[in-house]
Amino acid sequence: MKISVFGGVIAPYKDSKSLTSSWYNRTMFDNVSKFLVEQYSADFASWLVGEPIALTELSPSELSLEPIRADALILLQSADVVLHCEFQTDPDSTMPFRMADYALRVFRRFPQKRLVQVVIYLRPTDSELVQQNTFTANRLYHEFQVVRLWEQPTEFFFQRPGLLPYAVLSQTSDRSSVLREVAEAIDALQGRQQQSNLAAATGILAGLVLDKQMIRRLLRRELMQESVIYQELRKEAREEVRQEERLKGEQLLILEQLTNLFIELPQNIQDAIAYLPSDRLKALSLALLRFKSLEDFEQWLKENAG
Repeated sequence: MKISVFGGVIAPYKDSKSLTSSWYNRTMFDNVSKFLVEQYSADFASWLVGEPIALTELSPSELSLEPIRADALILLQSADVVLHCEFQTDPDSTMPFRMADYALRVFRRFPQKRLVQVVIYLRPTDSELVQQNTFTANRLYHEFQVVRLWEQPTEFFFQRPGLLPYAVLSQTSDRSSVLREVAEAIDALQGRQQQSNLAAATGILAGLVLDKQMIRRLLRRELMQESVIYQELRKEAREEVRQEERLKGEQLLILEQLTNLFIELPQNIQDAIAYLPSDRLKALSLALLRFKSLEDFEQWLKENAG
């Protein structure tokens, strides 16, 4: 696997296209939005809560009765308000239930605070799922806010620096012109670090709607490479490479051991091994010596691959 620079932002090239897409969406877009909300909480509070109040991070672990999906979960609080944001690149059928679940958790922990819940969809879509803002089950009814960025007026995102990276995703028929204006607005800001962080965030989010060449032309690559976001993603990309290479090494070792035992492996067996996570591969390596036939392996696979 190689690491490439996309408009000054780290992106991995992998053999598997699906793995690349999953990593790119999960890590880059979630982390960028978390970074912006935490660094510019007053800007987001002005937008989503209606007043520019200072908010501090609230750990999801404070709400957990059992494991919850925290990768895209953003929780901030003030003395009177809890802001819960979910940034989504694509529709999610489980979103209404999740929002109701989180609302109850927040109420249990902070019954005296007002809860503001917002799902922010980043990428344009015709799916009806992005219209859903309620959860109903039996006699339980819960309502939350939904923001579809492509329907929001562009001018609003130029009013506060923390919102600038989302301007290119707003309601416009000329996204390249908007990106050019964002780049000019960023250059006019004070502080090199602030400029670099916002430029990197803008470059990543713009990748949802514009091609790489356009982004490279309009945003300064050297500025983006100085950002905290760039450095963190570079670190994560390298770790992703190391993990992927380690996993491939474990898979090759397992295949070699099985080949030594059974001489020839059917393609479906090789494919099954390729999909096993690291912990299952380790368990398989310990179980290999007990196998006397391919049927033994297939039975192990049925019991452990789920």
